[in-house]
Amino acid sequence: MKFIFADSLDYVDPAFDFIADRSPAERQPYWDDAYPHEILGYAPYDGVLVSRGIVGDHRVKGKYTASQARRFRLVGARKFLRLDKPEFAHLDIFGDCGAFTYVQDEKPPYTPVEMAEFYDECGFTHGASVDHIIFDFDAGLAGLAGGSTDARQRFDITLENAEGFLREAKVMDAGFTPMGVIQGWSPGSMAEAARRLVAMGYDYLALGGMVPLKSPEIKLCLEAIRDTVPASTRLHILGFAKADDIDSFHGYDISSFDTTSPLIRAFKDAKQNYYLPGDGLALRYFTSIRVPQAIENPKLQRAVKKGMFRAEELVRLEALALGSLRAFDRDEAGLEETLHHVLVYSAPLVEEKPYEDCAASPSLARLAERYRTTLAERPWKQCSCKICRDAAIDVIIFRGSNRNKRRGIHNLAVYQDHIERLDLKRAVEPSDDLPRRLCAAEQ
Repeated sequence: MKFIFADSLDYVDPAFDFIADRSPAERQPYWDDAYPHEILGYAPYDGVLVSRGIVGDHRVKGKYTASQARRFRLVGARKFLRLDKPEFAHLDIFGDCGAFTYVQDEKPPYTPVEMAEFYDECGFTHGASVDHIIFDFDAGLAGLAGGSTDARQRFDITLENAEGFLREAKVMDAGFTPMGVIQGWSPGSMAEAARRLVAMGYDYLALGGMVPLKSPEIKLCLEAIRDTVPASTRLHILGFAKADDIDSFHGYDISSFDTTSPLIRAFKDAKQNYYLPGDGLALRYFTSIRVPQAIENPKLQRAVKKGMFRAEELVRLEALALGSLRAFDRDEAGLEETLHHVLVYSAPLVEEKPYEDCAASPSLARLAERYRTTLAERPWKQCSCKICRDAAIDVIIFRGSNRNKRRGIHNLAVYQDHIERLDLKRAVEPSDDLPRRLCAAEQ
């Protein structure tokens, strides 16, 4: 099972100064920055996915600048992502349309011909057909029952585009593997979409619209699809938001999935920001310690403007928190002393009050418990990846993109190892019910 990382210009500045909290004055973003596979020295994934909507153009505002989008088209995906070195030649480059970026439109802004040409010209190894996302979902519906008028229109648009996309890929003798995207409002409608895609000639299908679904709902869809398509049909899950639950999907014969979850969790999750391998095949999670910039944090600045705090005092508390954490890392400060300085600075953020006025608050108590665990375990010292070796305790400090994305890149490395261990488990302990489903699908 391949872990494909969905990239969104996720690079960091290798020359970032953690003490001064700044990049070199002459730094040029992208050109001087490093992708995860560059800063780690190896790729913490089996491939990269780039969405057309992320690249952007005059129709869809992406994350790329106009010059970056032009360069992507000019030099191709592999060179733009700096995957053109021999050691990265084996990595796949998946592409999709980025259906979330045009979800409000009546129809996708891209045509099947345009997307086939885009994938081929940019050197993608796999390209997904042009889909239109369906958010309706009812697990209790059978076959093609139900479905709103809008959902059925999107279902038809997705299949019509898939047929035109595959036809165009064959005509141009494309260098990428076409993937037919499944959209539906129920397990039965998704199974029917899969059946039609296979009948068109697809042997690699991608499940779309999975992001809002819970794991049991996704499994119902996979079960229905696997009972419908030949065993040889490969399945990919687009935007797999339940990446940490991947082991429970053992038995559905998933060939690949893409996600940004390990990286995004580093700075969007409230509690589980830093990954480490756990006992057996589990992952362990730690809470990163928030020490935002006093003069840049919007919440703190609003409090200053309201007269609740003085800017100079917040800067002093910030410096104490950072200094204590670094002293703790050098074994020059105790855990409780360090935790105290962190909590004193956290109080204005959590309770919007000075620490002495809310020291006993339940919110601070819960935060203290999580922070105490992080400091006591010192997880950054348990990891030998280049990120943790170079950044030391700064990797666990929630503060600015260069720290937060470094922590996310560390998470990618731990997650890739997690997937490899799960794959080894699957090889040793094959699923009992998978053969039953696959045999039924071929009858």
